[in-house]
Amino acid sequence: MKIDAALIPKVTLNTGEQIPCIGMGTFGSDRFTPDQVSAAVAGAIRCGYRMFDCASCYQNEDQIGEVFAQAFKEGVVERKDLFIMTKVWNDQHREVAKALKKSIKDLQCDYADMYFIHWPFPNYHAPGCDVDSRNPDSKPFSVAEFMDTYRQCEALVREGLIRNIGISNMTIPKLEAVYDKFEIKPAACEMELHPCFQQQELFDWLVAHDIQPIGFMPLGSPQRPERDIVATDIADMKVPEIVEIAKKRGVHPAIICLKWAVRRGQIPIPFSVHEAEYTSNLAATVSDPLTDEEMQIISTLEKDNRLVKGQVFLWPGANDWHDLWDEDGKIVDCPDA
Repeated sequence: MKIDAALIPKVTLNTGEQIPCIGMGTFGSDRFTPDQVSAAVAGAIRCGYRMFDCASCYQNEDQIGEVFAQAFKEGVVERKDLFIMTKVWNDQHREVAKALKKSIKDLQCDYADMYFIHWPFPNYHAPGCDVDSRNPDSKPFSVAEFMDTYRQCEALVREGLIRNIGISNMTIPKLEAVYDKFEIKPAACEMELHPCFQQQELFDWLVAHDIQPIGFMPLGSPQRPERDIVATDIADMKVPEIVEIAKKRGVHPAIICLKWAVRRGQIPIPFSVHEAEYTSNLAATVSDPLTDEEMQIISTLEKDNRLVKGQVFLWPGANDWHDLWDEDGKIVDCPDA
């Protein structure tokens, strides 16, 4: 099934650029091979996806780049028609240009439409590590260190290698500490967003400052890595209200989660290796938006159900993962806030 990419609703960034209201993630959740992920990207391009969310630490950018190059060669799509996002990983905050150029080379895309600072601190862990892993060199958030990384991104915008700067996994206290220091405002913020974790306060802050929310794990990521799963997690697609709305409409609960995300105003970036699933995810954006009543019902489902807790990024002296998210309204252990 092919969906005309021109029919996918657009979102306008603060740069004036219009982008699709949905993208495809490429994080294989440690469950899929790079070949499986790249094959899904190839199918997604052909079915109408035009936005792809990549990252160097996903360890599949070179395979995805082959897919992009083949699609360009075959005339399936032109480079200008794709919105390709990637990210600088934590161990390269001091070498952003080097990291970006490798991603551009691997992705065979000439420039990044959006380049994210993946996490707001340079706390490194090896991909696929155990949830109890800790790097003794990890540090709390620093305004100066974050802005050093951000300044490198701004320089790369001026060079034409980045079209838009993105931030990710931020909090309001962190944003307020750095916002007036930006010379080029970030165009988007990637954050965990799904019906049982709506982050309304942060969402509203971003919208008020004309920064586009992009929601990862929009379906509650039932196939996330085992290390990120704890017994108290809630499965969004099994919540009775979501199930009931889906039943009445005759669709899978995933479609309700995506319709909610699009109508709310965030850009969801779901991932699947299955053609039927990623096609139906895209199709959800072009038919039957949720009603006001359905949106109201889903707005009551906030359960503070954070699924990516980030334990592996904790620094020596931190209490637990809650310290990463500044839940008391101040940046924990920040030396220069």
